[in-house]
Amino acid sequence: MSSKTIPFKQPAPLPKPAEAWVEGATVTPPKLDGPTKRLTVDIPEEMHTRLKLHCVRRKTLIADWLRELIAAQDLSETEAHKA
Repeated sequence: MSSKTIPFKQPAPLPKPAEAWVEGATVTPPKLDGPTKRLTVDIPEEMHTRLKLHCVRRKTLIADWLRELIAAQDLSETEAHKA
């Protein structure tokens, strides 16, 4: 029996900018006060595309944008009874 070796090629290293981008891609979730609840809303695909582009241009997450929008509303009980 003869011993045969099979050479394995090492993958080429990533270019430095790509490597730095991957290593620096850490997203930290926002710190929220108290327990949280998940909200799911169905919207048309075209509206989702516009919303996503809006948030990308402002370098924000959709979730953060929605939290700010909701926080700006007066959601007090007295307002709900006026309707």
